Amino acid sequence: MPVTYLDAAATTRVDPRVAEVVFHWMTEDFGNAGSRTHEYGTRAKRAVQQAREQLATQLGATSDELIFTSGATESNNIALLGLAPHGEKTGRRHIITSAIEHKAVIEPLEHLQERGFEVDFIKPDVQGRVSVEAVQERLRPDTLVVSLMHVNNETGVIQPVADLARLLRETPTYLHVDAAQGFAKLPADLTTPIDMLSISGHKIGAPKGIGALLIRRRGWDKVPLQPLMFGGGQERKLRPGTLPVPLIMGLARAEEIFRKEHAAWLSQAETIRKQLLGALAVTRYHLNGDSEHTVPHILNLSFDGVNAEALIVRLKDVAAVATGSACTSASYTPSHVLTAMGLPENVASNGLRLSWFPSQVDDLDAKQLAAEVQALQS
Repeated sequence: MPVTYLDAAATTRVDPRVAEVVFHWMTEDFGNAGSRTHEYGTRAKRAVQQAREQLATQLGATSDELIFTSGATESNNIALLGLAPHGEKTGRRHIITSAIEHKAVIEPLEHLQERGFEVDFIKPDVQGRVSVEAVQERLRPDTLVVSLMHVNNETGVIQPVADLARLLRETPTYLHVDAAQGFAKLPADLTTPIDMLSISGHKIGAPKGIGALLIRRRGWDKVPLQPLMFGGGQERKLRPGTLPVPLIMGLARAEEIFRKEHAAWLSQAETIRKQLLGALAVTRYHLNGDSEHTVPHILNLSFDGVNAEALIVRLKDVAAVATGSACTSASYTPSHVLTAMGLPENVASNGLRLSWFPSQVDDLDAKQLAAEVQALQS
């Protein structure tokens, strides 16, 4: 029996149509986009520009506002660490974020704390959502940036980034959004006036190792970012190095496919969600996260009397799932997301994340999954 892949929040399989494009740009049109003296380089440069325009347009921006990176982690670091010199120069050393961010945001901000920045980590409500009012209450004249994720990677809860973007646009405070989980899936949110937006390709069927950072202008004013690396001057001198043309073209193709199939994707994702919750109704579980403000393809559940690690082992021949929290062979650490939501330790320590990409879910047997949970609960 095939193992059903239910860990799409971690990564997705590269779509075969995307792989075909990547292979083409690796083996046929393999030129360096920075080479200006021959047709190979010209074709590569033209293709990259078309990809840049396509992606920027879908985010409601212009092509010169988007740079390519290796993924959302690098984009987050460029946005936050790259803005720090401006904060130090202007005396604006206050940053607002949430306690449920991905480590790719939390750890750069912890580094800035060591450099003298003050960081407010706002806790969400018990449903896992951070309110605009909670951010607004903490705004100060010296607040440099607010960093809030679009969709939580553990619970799937959608954060109010669109409302926050409109609020902060009237202030000198910048907004950064880690949109790794929401890019292409909730497009309307991301066309709002967010100053800096991090995206990653491998959540929508593109290869790992490619993403982008949108840096939106405010009128004629650019976000005053400084580079973290030097050498070559590519990507507006913010991200030097030879552009990975095959990966860029793969990202553009994946976004195009996802956009055209978006309505079907949403419907199929919701159908799988209903199948899982319907089958699991025979078990005793706690749904972690706001059921109204959520994406259709992520579920976080804690099962009464069941150790999540033991359940993962039991499910290894049925489904590929994840806890969404850090653990080692020596100790188990409760999810920082579920803990920040104020959930009891027995719930926060045993959250199981089920996430799916509809076209990549083969032979889902939700009843078998439920039976394995029941066996541990009996």
